[in-house]
Amino acid sequence: MKVALVHYWLVGMRGGERVLEALCELYPNADIFTLVADPAKLSPTILRHKIYTSFLQKFGGVKHYKAMLPLMPFAVESFDVTGYDLVISSEAGPAKAIVTRPDAVHICYCHSPMRYIWDLYDQYRSTMGFWGRMMMSVAAPFLRAWDVTTASRVDHFIANSNYVAKRIEKFYRREATVVNPPVDTSRFVPLASNADGPGDYYLCAGQITPYKKVCLAVETFTRSGKPLVVIGAGADKKLKAEAGPNVRFLDSVDDKTMAHHFANCRALVFPGVEDFGIIPLEVMASGRPVIAFAKGGALETVVDGKTGILFHEQTPESLQAAVDDMEIRHASFDPAVLSAHAAGFAKPIFMERLRRHIEACLRAENEGHRGIVAELRTGPVVVEKQAMRG
Repeated sequence: MKVALVHYWLVGMRGGERVLEALCELYPNADIFTLVADPAKLSPTILRHKIYTSFLQKFGGVKHYKAMLPLMPFAVESFDVTGYDLVISSEAGPAKAIVTRPDAVHICYCHSPMRYIWDLYDQYRSTMGFWGRMMMSVAAPFLRAWDVTTASRVDHFIANSNYVAKRIEKFYRREATVVNPPVDTSRFVPLASNADGPGDYYLCAGQITPYKKVCLAVETFTRSGKPLVVIGAGADKKLKAEAGPNVRFLDSVDDKTMAHHFANCRALVFPGVEDFGIIPLEVMASGRPVIAFAKGGALETVVDGKTGILFHEQTPESLQAAVDDMEIRHASFDPAVLSAHAAGFAKPIFMERLRRHIEACLRAENEGHRGIVAELRTGPVVVEKQAMRG
C-alpha cells in the first residue's frame, strides 16, 4: 500500500506539524505533498521523507504564501497522487482538496476548517490593508464554495477536538471522529517541590495572532501591575507600546527556554479561542495550572478547579477576576494531578488511537461501505453510513 501525506504548508513546527510527524512515524515510507516548505524549519522526522512542493514554492515561496490564498486551490489540485492507495490530508487550509483516484481511500485529519474564510474571516480581514481587504472580499465567496465542495472528496474525517468536529458538521455537513493531537509530555517535568517554585510571574505563550487575544492579557496585567511574560513571535510595536513595564516580551525562544518558563511560571494565561490548544497541556505536564477562556478546545483540556480556572468573558475585568481567584487558590493545584491529567493526551496514546481508527476506516472501505469509527474511551464503535462507494 502506497501512502501519501498531504499537509497544507510546512514553514515551522507547530501543532499541525507534530501530527504530521506522528503520521510520518506510522508510515515511514510515505511521501509528503505540501504547497510550500522551508526545510530549515522542519524536524529530522519530516525531512527523512520525500517532500513535493507546488508551483507556489517558486512563485512566491515561504515568505509570501499567505498572499497567494486565491491560487491555493489550483496549487493543491495540481498534485498527482494517482499512484497512492491511501491519502491522509493534514488540514487547516486547502489540503483536503487533493484529487485522488476513485479507488483510493482519503482520510482527512482536520485541525480546523479554514479559519480565514469561515469563523475568523472578519478578524483576519480587519488586519489587512485596503487592497488586501478588497481581494478577500472578492475571493472569500469562491473559496467558501470550493471548500465545501471539496469536503465531498474525503472518505473519512478525523477532528482534533469536539469543537472542530462541530464546525466540520456546521460548514461541511459531515461527521468526524475525534482523536486529540499528541502532546510530547516527556519534554516537560514538574519542579521537585513547591519550595522550588513557582515564580512570581504569569505566562502567555504561542504565536501572537489576533484570535489568540494576547492583547487582552497584556491590557489586564498592565492595569494590575502583576508580572507577565509573553513568549511568541508576532508582537507588533503597538502591542509592546501599550504594555506596562511589568510585561516582558521574549519573542521566539528555544524548546529548553520554553520548558523552563512552563515549569517556573505561576500559571499560564490562555485568553483566546483555540481549536484544541496544546500549550495548556504542556504547562500542566510541567505542573502548573492554566487560566483559560471558557470556549473552544480549552473546555476539553482545562478542568475548572482541578487543572485551572475558566473565565467567561473576553474582558479585562473577567480575566482579572480569574487571576485574583488563582492567587487565592493557587496552592490547591497539585502538580502531580496536573501532570497526570496531561499524560492522558500523550503521544503514544494518540498514535495508538490514530492507528486503530485508520485501520478501521480501511476495513470499512474494503468491505464496500463507508463507515466511521468512534474511538471512544470504552473502545471503537462502528457507525454505519448509508452512502455506498461507487
